[in-house]
Amino acid sequence: MGARVQEQPFDLAQELQGFGAGAGAVVTFTGIVRDDSGCMAALELEHYPGMTEQALDRFGRQAAQRFDLIDWRIIHRFGRLPVGAQIMMVAAAARHRRAAFDAADFMMDWLKSRAPFWKREIGQDGTAQWVAAKDSDEQALDRW
Repeated sequence: MGARVQEQPFDLAQELQGFGAGAGAVVTFTGIVRDDSGCMAALELEHYPGMTEQALDRFGRQAAQRFDLIDWRIIHRFGRLPVGAQIMMVAAAARHRRAAFDAADFMMDWLKSRAPFWKREIGQDGTAQWVAAKDSDEQALDRW
C-alpha cells in the first residue's frame, strides 16, 4: 500500500509483484502522456515534495477504506515527460471485481482534479503553456 511521486519511469510488472495477495480482483490503470493537438513535445509536471506525497497517501487510504481494498498503490511522475511516456498508475486490489474497478476509477477521478500537480504543455516549437483545469474532470469527480 502506498503512494509515490517520482521522476523516473516505473515498471508495471515489478510494481504488481506480490500486490494484492488474497484479493479476488486487481485492477490497474496506467496513464500515458498524450498529444491531442499534434503539436506537443512533452508535458512538464511540478509539485511540492512532501506535500504531494502526503496528499496522495491520505487520499489512497480514504479510497481503501471506502472500497474495502486489500491493497492499493498510486505512482505519479513529475518532471519533463515526452509524449508517449508513463505519467501515473493506480492499482486497486479487493475481494470482488466491482470494488476494485470502482476504487481504481475513483482514484483516477481524484488524481485528475485534486492531485497537487501543476502541468505545462511544451510545444514542439519550444513554447509552453499551463494546463487549465477541465470542467469534465470536476464533473467526473462529482459523481462520487
